[in-house]
Amino acid sequence: MTSSETLGVEVGAPPDQVYAYITDPRNLPAWAPGLCRSARAEGDHWVIETPAGNAELRFAPSNDLGVADHHVTFAGGHEVYVPLRVIRSDLGSEVLFTLRREPGMTDDAFAADRCAVVADLEALKRILERASPEGPG
Repeated sequence: MTSSETLGVEVGAPPDQVYAYITDPRNLPAWAPGLCRSARAEGDHWVIETPAGNAELRFAPSNDLGVADHHVTFAGGHEVYVPLRVIRSDLGSEVLFTLRREPGMTDDAFAADRCAVVADLEALKRILERASPEGPG
């Protein structure tokens, strides 16, 4: 049985700025260092260096709806789908990350992934609020 949990953070920056930042894989090492150590473009996709080795990263086509869903394909073909959204909020934006339990994942592993995503979202908030002229930081 698979399950999911949507985690979110409000960011004091405009949605278009937040969307542009999170959909640029070159920014991943700054706000999601547990997933990505580096990123480089290769044709129509990106290659990211992860703790498990290199993986292919493909974002949904650029859009005005804030949909930043992406697929991470690891060596051997295992693919992880990551639903990610940026929506307008009273503070500026809300980033919503849906954490999906992989088949066979233990409760402890799911809890560890949850903690990692929460830390990544908090880092994203700090970075973007520091960079935004509209942000509180």
